[in-house]
Amino acid sequence: MNTIRYALQPLQDLFQRLKAVTMPEMKAALGTEVDQTVFRKLTQLSYRSSYSHRGGFYTLDSLARFNEEGLWSCRGAWFSRQGTLLATAQSLVAEASAGYFAHELDVRLHVSVKDALRQLVQEGRLDRQPLGPLYLYTAADRVRRQEQWACRQAQVQARDPQEEQVRAAIALFYSLLDEPQRRLYAGLESVKRGHGGDRQMAQWLGLDVETVARGRRELLAGEVERERIRRVGGGRPRAEKKRRTS
Repeated sequence: MNTIRYALQPLQDLFQRLKAVTMPEMKAALGTEVDQTVFRKLTQLSYRSSYSHRGGFYTLDSLARFNEEGLWSCRGAWFSRQGTLLATAQSLVAEASAGYFAHELDVRLHVSVKDALRQLVQEGRLDRQPLGPLYLYTAADRVRRQEQWACRQAQVQARDPQEEQVRAAIALFYSLLDEPQRRLYAGLESVKRGHGGDRQMAQWLGLDVETVARGRRELLAGEVERERIRRVGGGRPRAEKKRRTS
């Protein structure tokens, strides 16, 4: 037992320090180049992989702090109590009172869900129906599906059509941004809406109110790290002068 504990200690220390780690980081901690060696150690721990970053991050169940939707983020990676993206998307859609449009679920999960939703429909685990120009994704169960459909139609009828278009546009644009940009954009929209804007944007985008408030404060104070706004590798390629060959 002491030998097992000693062999796992570098891995446990790494998790305690970073909370969410990658395979290269675990290899370095264990002094190995073999994935299978790492997985043998992980099987002795209660762990899960991220549904974002193609499952490239790992955490321990004891470290995850899931919110009411069963989601948790660390180091930019997203984890779910349900495990995989497929299982997470299926659960959220089935539990939603009015189903989900794809762009709404993108915002909730912070990743693109188009392919996952298509697969879930093909496997009969979810259903979808056209509603205007979009597809509404609902539970596969007939009774539940009808309840969600009726609730969504009531929501659409109760809202101003122009406001509905604005909300859809905001959610779609938000889904294209990286995490720092999302916070700042949410803060910008909050500023435009004035009093109550933080809470409104938090509800629209599925964020914590304090996250929106932080983005708003950063913008108003000019505390924006401009070099981090553009993604690594983004922007125009560096021009190189061509030398004339003789």
